[in-house]
Amino acid sequence: MKKLFAEFFGTFWLVFGGCGSAVFAAGYPELGIGFVGVALAFGLTVLTMAYAVGHISGGHFNPAVSFGLWAGGKFEAKDLLGYIIAQLVGAFVAAGALYLIITNKSDFVNIGGFAANGYGDLSPDGYSMTAALIAEFILTAFFLLIILGSTNERAPKGFAPIAIGLGLTLIHLISIPITNTSVNPARSTSQALFAGGDYTSQLWLFWIAPIAGAIVAGFIHKALFDKE
Repeated sequence: MKKLFAEFFGTFWLVFGGCGSAVFAAGYPELGIGFVGVALAFGLTVLTMAYAVGHISGGHFNPAVSFGLWAGGKFEAKDLLGYIIAQLVGAFVAAGALYLIITNKSDFVNIGGFAANGYGDLSPDGYSMTAALIAEFILTAFFLLIILGSTNERAPKGFAPIAIGLGLTLIHLISIPITNTSVNPARSTSQALFAGGDYTSQLWLFWIAPIAGAIVAGFIHKALFDKE
């Protein structure tokens, strides 16, 4: 239960901090943090919670990471379902908190895209489904290579959260204009459920591409990099 609570709180913080920065602060008049600020916010959520609860649960906060660690031989299949449920609940509760905040703004009209992920007409810069698939697959694969490499027993100790947090920041700097950056099915699901409309019908891509990329990276790390 401690592990599941750690995954719940870690995923909550990722969605609340990362998506919250996009919803509230990215386009704030004149003083908005922009894409760079949002990218940094996502990286900082993972970095801080990896140090806070990573030693309890492993600090996945992401179904794709759980699958990738399983493929890399670092996580047991029997624990996958529990972790994914805890991550989804954490993400949904965080999205609910964001919804309550934004709907209590004095001039509230609607939640808009709510930092949800999309392609085609829902892509921030009009990228196609194919472009979204390729980007999400590659970026999640490299995210898992960073995670598996930095947490390897031969890597320098204590620095993994920094590498992982900066890696996620870089991923967002690359792909916010493409899909609003997912690489995390839980984060995509929570925002799509509140945004509704076509965001929910496109949600399949933000499960399949990240998980496939993570699994491929897990097998690559296990085959090529895990042992001397």
